[in-house]
Amino acid sequence: MLVLYPNGGFQMNAFSDFVKRNRALAGLSQQELAERAEVGLRFLRELEQGKHTLRLDKVDQVLMLFGHRSGPIPYRPEVDDEA
Repeated sequence: MLVLYPNGGFQMNAFSDFVKRNRALAGLSQQELAERAEVGLRFLRELEQGKHTLRLDKVDQVLMLFGHRSGPIPYRPEVDDEA
């Protein structure tokens, strides 16, 4: 889930949680996932740590291994800001 905010930011926790959970379910190390996604190990570590300034094309390379990709979803301040 990618949450785009009016100020241009987005919620990285959704990405990092999704990637960590699915990597563990697949039984892959960070190194193995980075190699399969053709991204650097440093990039994958930063993604899993929730870094806010990452290239979305590379995020998509990782997400596509799990059958997903990033995209805008509706933002509802009354619900999304409570988390």
